[in-house]
Amino acid sequence: MRHSLPLSILILSTILPAAAQEATSFSTREVYACADLADDAERLACYDDAVGRLKSAEETGEAVVVTRSEVENVRRDSFGFSIPSLPNFASSVFSDSEKIDEVSYPVASVQKTARGKLYITLQNGQAWQQIDNKRIYYSAKRGVDSATIKSAALGSYMMKLDDGLQFRVERLK
Repeated sequence: MRHSLPLSILILSTILPAAAQEATSFSTREVYACADLADDAERLACYDDAVGRLKSAEETGEAVVVTRSEVENVRRDSFGFSIPSLPNFASSVFSDSEKIDEVSYPVASVQKTARGKLYITLQNGQAWQQIDNKRIYYSAKRGVDSATIKSAALGSYMMKLDDGLQFRVERLK
């Protein structure tokens, strides 16, 4: 049932100075705590205060509400990047079984570098480069339609162009 409802995540930023955060700090627990109040007037006042603080946090950019599908898009688009300083805000939304191990995207271009390695640009703007020494053949006339990238051992990635051979790649952008 939880997955059938629109899922929102509240992401709190830590960029603002501590003093500014204290003034507009907000947690969703504050809204949930209001539901436990028995007195109608107290509960309404609590909700009004909590919603006002949420609105203020959103207006100042301290809090952002995103949908599950937006988080999924970010997860797919960031596949291949390791950004340890960015907290895994999706961990509370997605189970380990929903981990992305493979993505497929349309290819914009394939070029060979001066060293004979492939440089692949995907239509979503991602750029990947071959890092192993396999000779990969493709038809420059016909072009390449799609690239499938899979997670491999020790944090590496393997790519397959159309239905060709797999080769090791790293993401450049």
